[in-house]
Amino acid sequence: MANTPNTMRRTDERPGTMSHSGEGTNLTDKARDAASQAADKAREAASSISDRASEMASDLSSKAECATSAVGSSMQQLAGSIREHAPPSGMLKSATTSVADTLESGGRYLQETGLSGLGSDLTSLIRRNPLPAVLIGIGFGFLLARASSRR
Repeated sequence: MANTPNTMRRTDERPGTMSHSGEGTNLTDKARDAASQAADKAREAASSISDRASEMASDLSSKAECATSAVGSSMQQLAGSIREHAPPSGMLKSATTSVADTLESGGRYLQETGLSGLGSDLTSLIRRNPLPAVLIGIGFGFLLARASSRR
């Protein structure tokens, strides 16, 4: 049994092996293209999700500002109603006038500054008075713990 031309194969003709004629390079290029397309689609999806989240945050912020303005307006209306139903004279009149003035100024403040102004004012108040802010926080925590332990 000598080696005959029919039984001998060249190494580049074996089944399952790639020849060096460019097929391996084509598969590698196709794999790179597919990976690149997948990465592009992932970037597009992430960008779309980010844009949607930004829109939702903006919508939520504008709704919160509108709600704050509505609360301020309601406070001013309540102040007007309190003034209308206040007694004509006496100590009770001065007390209701004081409550109405406070409600009206608080409502005007909420309408003018909104939530962002309220947050910055609260931050500056806490920075100017850190110890009372901590004590108030501890007091609220204590009251919250007592209220939740009763259930």
